[in-house]
Amino acid sequence: MNVAVLLRAESRARQVPASWHMAKRGLDVALGAIALLISAPVIAVAALAVVVVSPGRPFFRQERIGKDGRPFRLYKLRTMVPGAHLQHSDMHHLNEVDGPVLKIRNDPRLHPLGKLLRRTSVDELPNLVNVLFGEMALVGPRPPLPSEVEHYDETALRRLSVKPGITCLWQISGRSNVAFDEWIRLDNLYIDTWSPLGDLAIILKTIPAVARGEGAH
Repeated sequence: MNVAVLLRAESRARQVPASWHMAKRGLDVALGAIALLISAPVIAVAALAVVVVSPGRPFFRQERIGKDGRPFRLYKLRTMVPGAHLQHSDMHHLNEVDGPVLKIRNDPRLHPLGKLLRRTSVDELPNLVNVLFGEMALVGPRPPLPSEVEHYDETALRRLSVKPGITCLWQISGRSNVAFDEWIRLDNLYIDTWSPLGDLAIILKTIPAVARGEGAH
């Protein structure tokens, strides 16, 4: 990772009142805890179903890059066969999006329930644990893989100046149907305009966006 470029990106982070950060963290903890409590039965049933269709651990921990370039372990329900992450570099010929990200609508590594878990975003519910740990926020740019960050330019690196989130403007704008440059533009727009009330609006818009399942792969 280019530390000098990352520092320049951080210096361009928008300055907001300290009370906004406190309100954002309070919202993350309160709503995150409630959401985790409500979704716990769904996570438990989904985890059991994953074990039935694809023997192995139902949960998956993956290294992602968070605020200020710090790595952390992202919690997800496993949507692929065991060891699928080892084949990541071999899947680029099937990539359906531009930029340094890998998105495949019918990824051959998905287990029988993988596509459903992704379309409904149930696989991302364990991200709420990362929110409670303070590694993520409810709203913010989605956390990238280290291999993706290696190809970021200064504009893309700016998304590391805030905590990554479960949902964001990209999430409610079509997700994988959005071109990478537009994805980065939306993340930078969020960084330049976010507020506690704005976060609430994005959270509310996430519900119908997830129900539509648009771009969820």
